[in-house]
Amino acid sequence: MPENPRNKTNGSINPRPKTFPCSMPDATIPFDRRAAYAVILLFGVVSLFGDVIYEGARSVTGPYLYLLGGTALVVGIVAGLGEFLGYALRLVSGYVADTTHRYWALTFLGYGMLIAVPLIALAGSWEIAALLFIIERMGKGIRAPAKDAILSNVTARVGRGWGFGIHECLDQIGAVIGPLIFSAAFFLRGDYRVGFALLLIPFVLMMAALVVTRRRVPAPPELEAAIKAPRQIPPAEALIPYGVFTALTMAGFVAFPLIAFHYTATGVVPEAQIPLLYAVAMGVDAVVALAAGRAYDRFGLATLAAAPVISMAIPFFAFGSSFGPALIGAVLWGAVMGIQETILRAAVADYTHLSKRGRAYGIFNTVYGAAWFAGSVVLGWAYGVSISLILAFVVGMQALALLVFLYAKQRMERAEAATAG
Repeated sequence: MPENPRNKTNGSINPRPKTFPCSMPDATIPFDRRAAYAVILLFGVVSLFGDVIYEGARSVTGPYLYLLGGTALVVGIVAGLGEFLGYALRLVSGYVADTTHRYWALTFLGYGMLIAVPLIALAGSWEIAALLFIIERMGKGIRAPAKDAILSNVTARVGRGWGFGIHECLDQIGAVIGPLIFSAAFFLRGDYRVGFALLLIPFVLMMAALVVTRRRVPAPPELEAAIKAPRQIPPAEALIPYGVFTALTMAGFVAFPLIAFHYTATGVVPEAQIPLLYAVAMGVDAVVALAAGRAYDRFGLATLAAAPVISMAIPFFAFGSSFGPALIGAVLWGAVMGIQETILRAAVADYTHLSKRGRAYGIFNTVYGAAWFAGSVVLGWAYGVSISLILAFVVGMQALALLVFLYAKQRMERAEAATAG
């Protein structure tokens, strides 16, 4: 990858307005490791407030739809369709981000759509609530490729696994706070509507933090363009098995709303405590993200094999008949999310060219979401038939995913070696 010219006296990066029209032609951009960490932390704060909003809502999606009259199949469809639309939109928004270089505009638009979550407080039926849940997911689909592309540019200076791990850790702090808001609202008022209304506060704070972050990095691609690529980029066909692995492991990954539905329908976990278990899962996610990020920077893709292995165990605990196994299931679910959210995003950046980063995130996230949607529908249907059917489906899909992963890893390593040679 070609490098930008550097000013030898102060190390700042000269602008490249012909390649990146969003750059500032009359200024250089001093950006060292300390500045990179500052931006990662700022973006983490944005995501923290964002997660307070949407992870708080997601922690009660199943129970809230159930209380409004939805069935297990409705919960499975809403959860899966929301994820599918959110990820499918990334295919379009990723392409738009790369072709227009309007990474920040797409990021602002997507975060702005989180306003749908506080509006759920006004929903009077499960249909309206479901629509607002889906709108929120669509907003994430619009912002995710652009946001991840910006982060991939910045984290190139500190190690992508570690950089994405820090961001994910801060992200999940918000994911802990959000469910706690709903638990408090339920304890104090006996329903979730107050919790949804209170989320207007973190929404305002999130948008303010995003403005500050934007001012620190007006032209993100220039930052990475000044750094020599850390590894050779393999040909696109070498990434296909990696995409197949992603699809299989997500198809066999149980969505938390279905787990929460089981908690409510069986009374295994009291309704007021369901958001607390989700908060526990998010706390585990935060800790695991840091460890997974460091492990990825040191050992590479091999670290990702832990995701399907742990995923196999989740339904055995999550769909149990007592509180203890339910808690263990939540912990395991959070651990898998920490691995996925850190390593999958870092790997996409490492194995794709800077100029195609947004599209790469769009493609892989579309595969990710489509598979999760299909798997969620199957699991929602299976729940009404037999828990044993859920166990068999999850174990089968994750075992197959693990086999494909081993093949994908070997193929990508051979492709890297061939490219380097």
